[in-house]
Amino acid sequence: MGIKTTRWDSSEYLKTDEDIQMYLEACIEEAGDDPAFIVHALGVIARARNMSQLARDTGLTREGLYKALSPEGNPTFSTVVKVARALGLEITLQTHHKEPTNTQLSATS
Repeated sequence: MGIKTTRWDSSEYLKTDEDIQMYLEACIEEAGDDPAFIVHALGVIARARNMSQLARDTGLTREGLYKALSPEGNPTFSTVVKVARALGLEITLQTHHKEPTNTQLSATS
């Protein structure tokens, strides 16, 4: 008798806003320089929240959302922003201050 497995779906475990926030933060940290990973995370959150309602809220078709948020999708930034806003998320950017290197310190001295 073999082992029976089921497909893991993170969306089934995103029940609260706090769950979603923690999931998204973990995905952003894990993504590195891979924007597709963030788009995938938004797709997971969208499935957890109700893709049909999200389509109505964004003015996009349900099929279009599935395609844009799929691994093969390549959504525009505008679509990503619409999806994030409809999910109650806010996209923010802030400066990242790097510590000066020894070379930079020597050059300014």
